[in-house]
Amino acid sequence: MLEVKNLKIYFHTRNGITKAVDDVSFSLNAGETLAIVGESGSGKSVICHAIMDLLEKPPARIESGSITLGGENIFDCTKQRMRQLRGNDIGMIFQDPMTSLNPNLTIGEQLIEPLIYHSDPDKRIGRRDSRLRAIGLLSEVGIPDAKNRIDNFPHQFSGGMRQRVMIAMALIGEPRLLICDEPTTALDVTVQTQILELIKKLQAKQRVGIIFVSHDLGVVAGIADKVLVLCDGVAMESGKTEDIFYKTKSQYTRSLLEAIPSGGKPGKEFVATGTPLVETSNLSIIFNGGSGSGESDVKAVDDISLQIYPGEILGLVGESGSGKSTLGRSILRLIPPQKGKVIFEGNDLTNLSHSELIRFRRKMQMIFQDPYASLNPRMTIYQTLAEPMLHHGMAKQEDALEKVLQLMDEVGLEHRHIHKYPHEFSGGQRQRIAIGRAISIKPDFIVADEPVSALDVTIQSQILGLIMNLVERHKITMLFISHDLSVVRSVTDRVAVMKSGRVIEDGKTEQLWQIPQDAYTKELLKSIPIADPRSERRRLLMNRNKKKGSDF
Repeated sequence: MLEVKNLKIYFHTRNGITKAVDDVSFSLNAGETLAIVGESGSGKSVICHAIMDLLEKPPARIESGSITLGGENIFDCTKQRMRQLRGNDIGMIFQDPMTSLNPNLTIGEQLIEPLIYHSDPDKRIGRRDSRLRAIGLLSEVGIPDAKNRIDNFPHQFSGGMRQRVMIAMALIGEPRLLICDEPTTALDVTVQTQILELIKKLQAKQRVGIIFVSHDLGVVAGIADKVLVLCDGVAMESGKTEDIFYKTKSQYTRSLLEAIPSGGKPGKEFVATGTPLVETSNLSIIFNGGSGSGESDVKAVDDISLQIYPGEILGLVGESGSGKSTLGRSILRLIPPQKGKVIFEGNDLTNLSHSELIRFRRKMQMIFQDPYASLNPRMTIYQTLAEPMLHHGMAKQEDALEKVLQLMDEVGLEHRHIHKYPHEFSGGQRQRIAIGRAISIKPDFIVADEPVSALDVTIQSQILGLIMNLVERHKITMLFISHDLSVVRSVTDRVAVMKSGRVIEDGKTEQLWQIPQDAYTKELLKSIPIADPRSERRRLLMNRNKKKGSDF
C-alpha cells in the first residue's frame, strides 16, 4: 500500500546542511503496523510530514527517493490532489494537539470539516449526520458527555482530552493510511490502552495501514508488526517486532531498550521525620462553568489533605483531568483555592497577599510540562537562567555570568549555547533549561509537572538522572506529577493516586505497587505497557476480548 524508496531529505539553512533523512526505505501493507522509533531529531516526524506533503520548502528539500501510496507517487501530486488524499486516504494524529487544533473553532466544527469538505461527492453526508458521527467517535475515544462537549473549544479541555480529540479527527474520515506521531505521549496508561485498542479495532475493520511513531517501546511492543529504528536520519535496524526486541543487532537499539525505566527507586528507603514541609488541609478548587455557558461547575480538587516531608519525593498519578496539575499549581498559589489551606514550613499561604508571597516564591518552584511554552522565546538562555537569581537577590549583575555558567554545568548544557534562544534547542535541552531555571535560586520545594512526558527514552533517562542528582545534592523536596507509572516508580518514595479530584489511595511506592488497595489503582497498574512483544500483545488482546466495543 505504501512504499518509501531511498528517501533523502536535507534541510538547507544558513548554518549548513542537515541530513534529516538519509537514504531510508520501507514498505507498509494494508492492515499492517510499522513503528518508527529513535531519539528526538532522528528524522521520525520528518518522514511522516513528507508522506503528508507538509514539509516546509525551503529549508526542507527532497534530495532523492520516492513515496508511493497505492501506486501513486506523492511527489508528483498537485496541491489539489494532495488535499484530497489528506482528507480521504491519509489521516494523521499530531503530537501536540494544542498547536494542531484551531483555537477559534469548536471541536465539533473541526471534526466534521473532513466529512463535509473533503470526502468524495458520492459519499458526502449532511451536517446533521456528520455531527452525529462526530459525537459517536468522541465517545469512542473516551470524551465524557460528548453530546454537550462537542461544542466546546480546545482550551476547555485538558491536554489528554485534546489528544483524544486529535485522534477522533484523524479517524473520522476512515483513512486507509493512518500516521500516528506520538499519539499517546500525553495520555495516562488506562486511556493509552483504550486508544491503542481503538486504533487496532479500526485497523481490523478497515484494513488500515498504520505508521506509529513513538519513543515508548512498551507501546511499540504491543501494537507494531514491524519496527524501523532511526538515528540521525539513518536506518540503524528494521525487521519484525519480536526480532528487534529479542534478536537485537544494533548497539543503538540496545541502548534504547536499556534506557526503559524498570524497578523502584535506588538507594535507601525514605523515612519521614519531623513535621511536613508542605501540607494541604481540606483543599478544594472549583472551576465555575459560567452563567449562561450551559456548563456545570467542576470540582477539580475535592477536599484533599496531603503531607510532603523534607527530602521526600511524592508521586502524584491519575488519569487526565483527575486534578493532578491543578493540585500542584494550587500548592504554589498559581491557582487560588476556594476552600482549605496550603501550609509551607508552618506558614499558611492561602490568604497571603502578592507581596507577602514573594519571600516564599524563592523557596517554591515549578518545572512545567512543556518547556517550549513556559520559556520566554525572546530571552536567551543567559537571561532565562539569570532572571530569577537577580530578581531574588541571589546574584548581582557582575557575578551573574559566572553563576549562570555554573548552573549550565549542573544541568548539562554547553557554555557556547549561552546566547541562544529556546527555539534553537531540542526538547531535551529545553527541559534542562527549565530545570536549571527552577533550581537556580536553590528552592526547598519543586513541583515537577510531567517533566519527561514528551522525551524519548534515552533523553528521559538522562533528565531523570539529572533530577535525582539535583534532589540529592540540594536536598530538594518534590511533588512529581506524571502519567508514566514506570517513571513514577523509579524516582518516588511515596505515591498518591487521584481520581475525579480526590486522593483515593496513598502509600509507599513499592508497597502500593505490590499490594494496591483500590480497584482504580489496580487498573492503572495493570495498564502499564511492558517492553515485551509477547506479553504486551497478549495483554491488549485479553483486554479487547473482555470488552464489547461498538462499531464506528
